[in-house]
Amino acid sequence: MKVLPFKIPKPQQNAFVFQIDKEPSFYDKLHQHEEIQISLIIKGEGTLIVGDTVNSYKKGDIFVIGSNIPHVFKSDLKVTKTSHMFTLFFTDRSFGVDFFNLEELNEVKPFFKRSKHGFRLTSKKNMLTELFFKLETASKLSQLIILLQLLKIFAKTNYKSLSSFVYNKKYSDNEGNRMRNVFEYTMNNFTQEITLDAISKVANMTKNAFCKYFKKRTNKTYFQFLTELRIEHACKLLIKQKETPIVSIAEQCGYNNISNFNRQFQIYKQQSPTAFKNSSHSNNQKMVY
Repeated sequence: MKVLPFKIPKPQQNAFVFQIDKEPSFYDKLHQHEEIQISLIIKGEGTLIVGDTVNSYKKGDIFVIGSNIPHVFKSDLKVTKTSHMFTLFFTDRSFGVDFFNLEELNEVKPFFKRSKHGFRLTSKKNMLTELFFKLETASKLSQLIILLQLLKIFAKTNYKSLSSFVYNKKYSDNEGNRMRNVFEYTMNNFTQEITLDAISKVANMTKNAFCKYFKKRTNKTYFQFLTELRIEHACKLLIKQKETPIVSIAEQCGYNNISNFNRQFQIYKQQSPTAFKNSSHSNNQKMVY
């Protein structure tokens, strides 16, 4: 299977695909596909990389990943042994070149603009979740109607963009495999020291060539990406391990220097780890009541 580009298995006569993933972990190789992806996380949590941005995902999250945006789901197997997701795949030409240009579908046009960088839904999730669950037993015609209903809601609901930068050129097989290896190595080893020498060898490039290559395709340096991955992981630990000292959490995220951890956390989250931890626990208590 070629990871980049990645083709969605689709019967020839089908305009779109409804897919149910229920596995120990989601497909965890960096990949891109022409189809726009709309996904509901039913069970599981972990890290989601979309374009140039490191995000987290958990039960109840709804994501839209635009056409040809490189992305990867990295399931946290320590949290749950099963990952479950509903997904719709389609393109803006699935129903004909001019279908989504019809005047009757003007309401859904903002969806396609938002999808270019991918986005996470931040409102109306209960309504959308109900529609997703109807897909499982619906006929093909009913699934099409539900898809249009979803797009109408997506075009008007509150959202948060996932990626701030998208590399507009499609990856070749060689480029895709190289970036896949870099991302996979980083996600498996970010809790330890990663040197420029080591990651350059993974990419099979000189250090200077790798730095330029990565920056061109993600609009950030490799070590900016690595820091974001570590800080995002730290946020999850700060929420879950409320009794664990911050210095221990820093070590679990690859930081041997607590001052450096505090400084980087402040830069990326605009608050200290302590403030983030306190505010997160306060919000969780409010949700319980």
